[in-house]
Amino acid sequence: MKPISEDIISPLQHFIKETQHPLILIHYNPDGDAIGSALGFYHYLVKKGKNPIVVSPNDYPKFLHWLPGNDKVLVYKRQSGTVLNALKQADVIFVLDFNDADRVNDLEKYLKNAKASKVLIDHHPEPGNFADLVISDVIYSSTAELVYHVLESLGDDHLIDKTIAECLYTGIMTDTGSFNYNSSQPYTYYVVSKLIGLGINKDQIYWNIYDNYSAERMRLLGYCLYKKMEVFPEYHTAFISITKEELKTFNFAPGDSEGFVNYPLSIKGIRFSAIFVENDKHVKISFRSKGAFPTHKFAEKHFNGGGHKNASGGNSFESLEKTLQKFLDLLPQYKTALKNGL
Repeated sequence: MKPISEDIISPLQHFIKETQHPLILIHYNPDGDAIGSALGFYHYLVKKGKNPIVVSPNDYPKFLHWLPGNDKVLVYKRQSGTVLNALKQADVIFVLDFNDADRVNDLEKYLKNAKASKVLIDHHPEPGNFADLVISDVIYSSTAELVYHVLESLGDDHLIDKTIAECLYTGIMTDTGSFNYNSSQPYTYYVVSKLIGLGINKDQIYWNIYDNYSAERMRLLGYCLYKKMEVFPEYHTAFISITKEELKTFNFAPGDSEGFVNYPLSIKGIRFSAIFVENDKHVKISFRSKGAFPTHKFAEKHFNGGGHKNASGGNSFESLEKTLQKFLDLLPQYKTALKNGL
């Protein structure tokens, strides 16, 4: 992979050199890539003699709390005053793993109004224009992989130690579904080899993420597969839906439905999968596909979302019942594309 161009690296070097109070901001409902890339970049900035702060708009799954630096993350939903003060104090805001300001939910207006310079580091398509410097390319499997390349291009890859490597590996592993998608570029495995070479225990990281669930989560999964999965062979599609009442029944915690959307893709002939989770104000949706079917375009066009070709998400502000009916009504339009995998 060629180094990032000088017209991007030079101003980034300036921002890093001049900042004393950098703030790292990630998206609402952060996943492993958001937390992993943010904490990896946090530890890098500490090594550069800075005083960084990491801000998450809301809580994230407990299976990510083992990551080094987790105790340094400020959560806006619980620490709003501290977070707003930090945004005012920040001289540079690094926004990681999201491409539009509305992805930070209630913090959007504060982000846009902040006087600090803004640097976007992300791998999603079509980044917005709210940042002063944009480092974005969909070729990377994850923002964590892009962060590695940024540090490499800065000539600072020698500062990447085991702690930073654990964070970045977590981001890459989770955003590729343990290398099942978004992971066809050789550079991804070059980065992984470098991170493993720094002494991380990749098996332990996997166990920390995927073998660290509650009994309630496992029961919810079983219930969803037995009672809530609907399969439509004629459209090569299957989906799962979960109501608010069902979430309460299984003592749902953030992250408990992580990965559920992938299970229907194990069914013979299924190329498109979705999960619909009812919340108080909206329905959260995740999409996955096999082959060439572009879930991100489907999500963007119909469900206020976006993401990657084979892994994306969206939201519906209608009832769960109406949302599911809308989804079902759309499937005939995509019958040929789903049949051919196009």
